[in-house]
Amino acid sequence: MSFAPATEIRVPSASAPANVPVTVDADNDHELMIAVRAGEIRRLGDLFERYHKPLYGFFVRLTNQAAASEDLVQIVFYRILKYRHTYRDEGKFSAWIYHLARKVAADHFRKSASTPIPSDPVDFDTQPDQGPAPDAQAATTDDVALMRRALARVTHEHREVLVLARLQHLNHQEIAKLLDCSVGAVKVRAHRALKELREVYFKIRKEQAA
Repeated sequence: MSFAPATEIRVPSASAPANVPVTVDADNDHELMIAVRAGEIRRLGDLFERYHKPLYGFFVRLTNQAAASEDLVQIVFYRILKYRHTYRDEGKFSAWIYHLARKVAADHFRKSASTPIPSDPVDFDTQPDQGPAPDAQAATTDDVALMRRALARVTHEHREVLVLARLQHLNHQEIAKLLDCSVGAVKVRAHRALKELREVYFKIRKEQAA
């Protein structure tokens, strides 16, 4: 059986800001989704207004493809509608929607067989490590371009953690639920991701200087 939303869903244009954290009322999100699950399909429009920009930001950071990201946002909301009966009373709606988003992204990469390249790497502005942060070096246009190349070489697993934590501003507990792992595992993965980013950055810079 197929489902069609009662409310027209519009995604943001490619020029819409991608770095939009989720700062909405979690309890109210849950209530809205419970209503959607019960058949009040029009409430899906309210959830769309809250989450389409954060989701667009999530996808565009992973794919670096604006048009594809708009389509992926649409797919997420269609899946919310189609699988609304699977939503449970426990947990947070934001964790559930990002769980769907990760599956949509995985399907996209399998179908397109394209290499995801992140955009705007200079947004990685906070580093917990004690070593020199490579993004701090990106003070010139050349360095920004170099950083983009470095991020393009970071493994998808590490890039996903960086996007969720640094650009979508999810905390370690939320990411742990999304990735179905412990908070400690998330911290380790984030540390390794930043380490890989640093190593790749300086390797490319060294290659350019040779």
